[in-house]
Amino acid sequence: MNNARFPISLHILTLLARENGALLSSDYIAGSININPVLVRKEISNLRNHGMVESKEGKNGGATLAKPAEGILLSEIYHAVQQTSLLGNSRNHPNPDCPVGKNINLHLEDLYKEIEGALLRKLENMTLADFANKF
Repeated sequence: MNNARFPISLHILTLLARENGALLSSDYIAGSININPVLVRKEISNLRNHGMVESKEGKNGGATLAKPAEGILLSEIYHAVQQTSLLGNSRNHPNPDCPVGKNINLHLEDLYKEIEGALLRKLENMTLADFANKF
C-alpha cells in the first residue's frame, strides 16, 4: 500500500464520522485534504463499493457514512485501498544460479507477510470512531 490512498480515504471517513450523518460535498472534503475533488470522488466511489459510504449526486448531494463509525475497522479501510504489498513487489528476476538470487523473492514474500500481519493486527483493533475521536 505504498501510495496515498489509505490516508486520503481515512481523512474522508474521519470527516464524515465527525459530521454525524450530514452530507459533505467532494469540494468541501477536497478543501480539507487539499487535493482535487475528482480524486475525492474516486475514493468515495471506492469506499461506497466497499459499503462504508453512501453518496447522493447533484446540487444538494454529498457523502455520508453508510454505517456507524464504531462499525468500521481501520483494517477494512486498508483492505479497501490496498493495491500492492505494503513494501512493494520485486519486479526483477534474480539469477537462479546465485545462492541469494534463487531464494530472495521467497524470503522477501515471507517477510512482507509477517510485517503486513503485524500492521493488520494493529488496524483490526481500532475503529474509525477511535481514530475520529482524536480530533
